[in-house]
Amino acid sequence: MSKLPIAKAINESLRRAMDNDPKVLIMGEDVGKLGGVFRVTDGLQKDFGEDRVIDTPLAESGIVGTAIGLALRGYRPVVEIQFDGFVFPAYDQIVTQLAKMHARALGKIKLPVVIRIPYAGGIGAVEHHSESPETLFAHVAGLKCVSPSNASDAYWMMQQAIEGDDPVIFFEPKRRYWEKGEVDTGSIPAPLHIAHIARQGTDLTLAAYGPMVKVCLEAAAAAEEEGNSLEVVDLRSMSPIDFDTLQRSVEKTRRLVVVHEAPVFLGTGAEIAARITERCFYHLEAPVLRVGGFHAPYPPARLEDEYLPNLDRVLDSVDRALAY
Repeated sequence: MSKLPIAKAINESLRRAMDNDPKVLIMGEDVGKLGGVFRVTDGLQKDFGEDRVIDTPLAESGIVGTAIGLALRGYRPVVEIQFDGFVFPAYDQIVTQLAKMHARALGKIKLPVVIRIPYAGGIGAVEHHSESPETLFAHVAGLKCVSPSNASDAYWMMQQAIEGDDPVIFFEPKRRYWEKGEVDTGSIPAPLHIAHIARQGTDLTLAAYGPMVKVCLEAAAAAEEEGNSLEVVDLRSMSPIDFDTLQRSVEKTRRLVVVHEAPVFLGTGAEIAARITERCFYHLEAPVLRVGGFHAPYPPARLEDEYLPNLDRVLDSVDRALAY
């Protein structure tokens, strides 16, 4: 058992994967000598060499295209997209080739590629460095999309993503990189796409993933002081979504608020609201409510506190749901 920041947990997970399988490669801009802009890959090139930890040109389409070719030759590439907003030059490679090759080959070809994307806001960055594009990829059949909220999940979910035969978009909540948590490197992890009950409750369910799980836990603690018991579900996966765990929680609490940083409009919460309304119609005592970013370009750093969902906005939706 170790107490590690999320960034270090991912580093240790990559190291273990590379130790276990010589076919695991790491590719990306500045991942080698620099160790990545967030130092997530720090020390890996020194220990595994430049043939396995590869500093690439600044060309996201070329990086992902090369990873697809390597996967076709039996490798397991782990690609880093330096910032969330930089992924779009590679969007065509990801959704047209990476996501569809397995179906196009009638199951004969597998592409075990992991694409790491530090995502979302909260670090005071400049334009194109604080996007939440997860819904764009969750919408694409053939891609799995996950996001850890704590160090233990970061460690184990990365292992599982690398070991699987399907392409995985691994969204890393960059503003949580330095938050520490317990990591048991000898435990048996939960399946990659199973949601986790982060806090038990009886009056309302809060569902979130990645950076918003902490905000929801803080909201549950604040609500408890007012006599309300909130259950917090850490979704962990945006595609596929573990609707069974959500359904069990909502059938118990009878209310649901979904929270994510991405815009509410056509966000992950929209799909969850529709599905849970279908599944739990006769259990719900209030409509499913959503809290998220505004349907607007991500603002300059000095305004991001107004843009990002915060404790007050979550609690406001909780109060609205409980008032029905």
